[in-house]
Amino acid sequence: MRALRFHAAKDLRLEDVAEPKRPGPGQVLVRNRFVGICGTDLHEYSYGPIFIPTEPHPYTGAHGPQVLGHEFGGVVEAVGEGVTSVKVGDRVSIQPLVMPRKGDYFADRGLFHLSTQLALVGLSWDGGGMAEAALVNEYNVQKIPDEMTDEEAALVEPTAVAVYACDRGGVTAGNSVLVTGAGPIGMLTLLAARAAGAAQLFVSDLNDARLELAKSVVPDVITINPKRDNVGDVVRSLTEGNVGCDVAIECVGNEHALKACVDAARKQGVVVQTGLHPHENPIDWFQVTFRDLEIKGSWAYPTHYWPRVIRLIASGLLPATKIVTKRITLDTAVKEGFDILLDPAGTQLKILIDLSK
Repeated sequence: MRALRFHAAKDLRLEDVAEPKRPGPGQVLVRNRFVGICGTDLHEYSYGPIFIPTEPHPYTGAHGPQVLGHEFGGVVEAVGEGVTSVKVGDRVSIQPLVMPRKGDYFADRGLFHLSTQLALVGLSWDGGGMAEAALVNEYNVQKIPDEMTDEEAALVEPTAVAVYACDRGGVTAGNSVLVTGAGPIGMLTLLAARAAGAAQLFVSDLNDARLELAKSVVPDVITINPKRDNVGDVVRSLTEGNVGCDVAIECVGNEHALKACVDAARKQGVVVQTGLHPHENPIDWFQVTFRDLEIKGSWAYPTHYWPRVIRLIASGLLPATKIVTKRITLDTAVKEGFDILLDPAGTQLKILIDLSK
């Protein structure tokens, strides 16, 4: 089968590799349908290996060359002994986190995403979504309803990141919410905040093209370009009592964006850090204490979110496909996908690879 594999930074190769083996006990073979290119994939392509292990992963044994892709779905082609949650022909979305199911401090408490032995399909697993098929564990697959499209199945993973960020911030009906970063996760976070009932939405980004895209995704969002306006000042000027927003969610991994969140949040507001920072980031801790702020990290998502996120998307409450700006094939994935998404002009948002073509 064809698979796009990471060998080194700026070295992705479309190769013919062996089909996955028949599923063993508790395993499922999926014929992949759509896969998204994630920011993590872009970082691996640009600077990796980062999460891709150079030595065998301590839990999965996986190491390069690695088939990329952890945002995907497909159709069940075969199931192993003991699999009961899905059957051949079911359309599924992939929950890509792989970890011990017991005997791990966090796994024993249902916090699988916090396992110290965590691996990811498409980053530290023998296979991924950027191939024609993938062999995964039963707990990695979730059947999707008839009303959900194959494209939407591939968007459950990034949407789960956004929903969890909003949950960490306690976003609720009537809230004012700032999202810094108008990339795919930032856009999905706006949609997740609106689905949770947020009444006033702000988004900041240095790229005007991305801000225009944000308007097309959420027409009433208030856009802010920090090159022209101070984010905190704009948020305070438009919120009740001019005190700032209830929740600020950082979706970039940029120190200026985090500082803008701290500045824009009202007293006793919540700041959620979702973007991955490449280095230490000093913030004004006097302001954090003086203004009684809460600062929370938001790492991935609890694995039990999949049915909930599927319902949000399938019902139309969270129209995730609004962020998709381009569809390509595996043959053109590097030039028409990875390279275009790294273009500073930022004309594309979420690119899906159609694996049926």
